[in-house]
Amino acid sequence: MSLYSERPSIALLPSGFADLLPGEAEAEARGIATVMETFSRYGYERVRPPLVEFEASLLSGSGSSLATQTFRLMDPETHRMMAIRPDMTTQIARIASVRLKDVARPLRLSYSGSCIVVGNQGREADRQISQAGIELIGPDSAQADAEVVALGAKALAALNIAGVSFDLSMPGMVLELVEQSIDPEHKDALLHALDRKDVSAVGELGGSIADILKAMLGATGPAEQALDKLANLEFSGSVLAHFERLRASVKAIRESAPQLHLTIDPVDFRGWQYHTGLCVTIFSTHSREELGRGGRYLAWDEPACGLTLRPQALLRAAPKGSVKLRCYVPAKLDDQQLSTLHDEGFATVSALDGAADPMVEAQRLRCTHIWKDGAISAL
Repeated sequence: MSLYSERPSIALLPSGFADLLPGEAEAEARGIATVMETFSRYGYERVRPPLVEFEASLLSGSGSSLATQTFRLMDPETHRMMAIRPDMTTQIARIASVRLKDVARPLRLSYSGSCIVVGNQGREADRQISQAGIELIGPDSAQADAEVVALGAKALAALNIAGVSFDLSMPGMVLELVEQSIDPEHKDALLHALDRKDVSAVGELGGSIADILKAMLGATGPAEQALDKLANLEFSGSVLAHFERLRASVKAIRESAPQLHLTIDPVDFRGWQYHTGLCVTIFSTHSREELGRGGRYLAWDEPACGLTLRPQALLRAAPKGSVKLRCYVPAKLDDQQLSTLHDEGFATVSALDGAADPMVEAQRLRCTHIWKDGAISAL
């Protein structure tokens, strides 16, 4: 018997994919609209890259780090391999460097859309994810880092998400320290121990830098406290430059958003495949999942800093919105009265069957109100 001989249930979806039903889909759309409007108010112009590109284009440059997360398919017309985007950041970098190369810098772009991810590590089982984000392309400064972080905080505030925390890291500090001091055959084991925050293993594998690595592990916490602890360590060269930039970025963020809760994890490097400087992950006390992440990278050959939010996660962390009021109205209610109802916040559900009992029909269609005798009545 063939594996596919039995007719599958039409309700069955592939793992990691889900329908959004009425209420859920509308909430997501409104949430994305709120976030994108916040970005627009601060000069970020919206672009829309395609869902699918040729594999050679999408996975070139910094996009190569996304290869293991990418769905592939063959173009039936050209027989060339295509790829479905797992992330939109590298597409924005391509647009900036090719389509908008002659536009004045700094270039501020925003975007939103769906992505398909293989092996969605750290983001539960979702394989279709929504993204909404910003990219600031051109300047390489602490002030640019701060602008991106502060605007991300404003977008979350627009959704009334409380208990927000921005976790900062500078992966180059620990990665370059290990690269400079540890033999290649021991490097992977040490990085694994650092990723697991295994102080004992770091002490055994760290060699000449074991003490400084353990001190960096112990510095994790509120931003100012972490910086004070890190300032006592003897960094040099490029590692010192990374630390000084981290300190400058924290200062600039404090000037832009004084009340923002900031923490620092000096040894966090997981998942920052193509990032070159400050990195940020967003959390909330009202959610156990990551709300967004971003950081500094090269948009082809230009410095850039961006932040990508996860609308589905944001809505799970945000307060539940009020249910939209639905008013059942006669089929021939005039446009002026309909407009008045819409202005008052009602969605109108028009009668289609004149013979049906309006009260029964309104309840059956999940209406909260009914237009009766020239006025609104609650059900």
